[in-house]
Amino acid sequence: MNLPLTDPVLLAQDIPESLSARLRSSGQAVCIRFSHRGDLLASGTAKGTIAIFDLETNGVARKLKGHTAGRTVQSLSWEKSGRYLLSSSIDWKVILWDLKDGSRVRVCNLGAPVYIAELHPQNWLMCVAALYEYRPVLADFTDERKVVQHALPNLPRRAPHEMEGANEKTDAKHFTTVAAFTPQGSHIITGTTKGWLNVISTATRETVYSTRLCSKPILLIRLSASGRDLLVNSSDTIIRTLKLPNLANPNLQPDSINLEVEHKFQDVVNRLSWNHVAFSSNTADYVMASTLMNHDIYIWERGHGSLVKILEGPREELGAVEWHPQRPLVAATGVESGRVYVWGINMPQRWSALAPDFVEVEENVEYIEMEDEFDIHPIEELHRKRLDQEDEDVDVLTVDEEQMQREGHVMKAAGGKDDEFRMPVLLDMGESDSEDEIVAIGTGQFRRKSTAQEDMAADMMDGEDEERVVENGNGHGGTKRRRE
Repeated sequence: MNLPLTDPVLLAQDIPESLSARLRSSGQAVCIRFSHRGDLLASGTAKGTIAIFDLETNGVARKLKGHTAGRTVQSLSWEKSGRYLLSSSIDWKVILWDLKDGSRVRVCNLGAPVYIAELHPQNWLMCVAALYEYRPVLADFTDERKVVQHALPNLPRRAPHEMEGANEKTDAKHFTTVAAFTPQGSHIITGTTKGWLNVISTATRETVYSTRLCSKPILLIRLSASGRDLLVNSSDTIIRTLKLPNLANPNLQPDSINLEVEHKFQDVVNRLSWNHVAFSSNTADYVMASTLMNHDIYIWERGHGSLVKILEGPREELGAVEWHPQRPLVAATGVESGRVYVWGINMPQRWSALAPDFVEVEENVEYIEMEDEFDIHPIEELHRKRLDQEDEDVDVLTVDEEQMQREGHVMKAAGGKDDEFRMPVLLDMGESDSEDEIVAIGTGQFRRKSTAQEDMAADMMDGEDEERVVENGNGHGGTKRRRE
């Protein structure tokens, strides 16, 4: 929907209200990630493929295939301009994609299944990855012929009195489950199976600070756009937010770092567990989480730590959730169906924005017609005008450079960059996998709508039967009149 046609009051809202769209690609979506500009949504599937959705049309703009078929894509990470995308999978590989042509820039085998991988915010030829039952890795793709891998520490940085209580048997089962860069890329924050949070220097690859949040594994950590807020989801059913110091400050002393929990979010009554968590857009004023064995999304306000919204949608458990970087838009994956659900704000169009003299009325009013408004014109004149309009050639492929420059200046004035990448539109995608072409025939079962030729063939096979019995998704029979 065009923003000029929407109500400015509704645009000021910062929390989505209702389910607005359903997206589906070939395969079951298990992880999603918005691009930094927010115009694209990447979706990794359980089949090892990746679909890129265009949020303007809700259609699949590009499909990427490179991971081992049947191996789940674990995580996705965007480069700042939106041209490069990093994907990781349990097939031990991380792949760096160039969305300009869909090619694989780098393919790296890390020697173990990958929990999560994230691109360096300043250098897209470097990433950090958390591996299954192995030490995390800092991988450098600069040399095309050889990928340089640096192992990062698993164990926390303990004080001298804490070293006495540690033993080798316990440390042998201490693994990193998640890793993420700070926005400047100067440090890496990791979470472990023992509930430790480690801050590792990217330059020295040594742990400079550690703190223990709980005794259960840390499942996910997310940083706000400013890098001063940290969101942690652990297996103890508690979501924690922490305030971070400016880790990019060269004068910061490691001994002065002290991470304290700001808020704890949990369901004390039902003791719900959380599948996935995320901050709201750039301001990080809200915290969002999807629930285990439940179909609701909980949204808390960080100022007071209170629950402000529960998003209701499909009657299935939701997995990964993401908040749009600029708009009040939330996307989540369905665990059973593999769809991508999108929540937003229902914005009725303001038709008066189409023309200055267009007036919207809420009730019937008497209309006074103009003198020549309904004059009857000769049919030949109307037909000639219609033919003249049909002869006009409409060019939908040529890019207007002046318009692109104007849009770039507008983006630059709004704080964006005028040289950001725009993914080319593919005109030979073949059959689309949009939601409109998918028909549900049962719980978690779908088929593609038949074409017109298939419908005609089906009618011919029906013969002279006036009625035929059809099976629905639950196996019950019913009668359906033959199409005339």
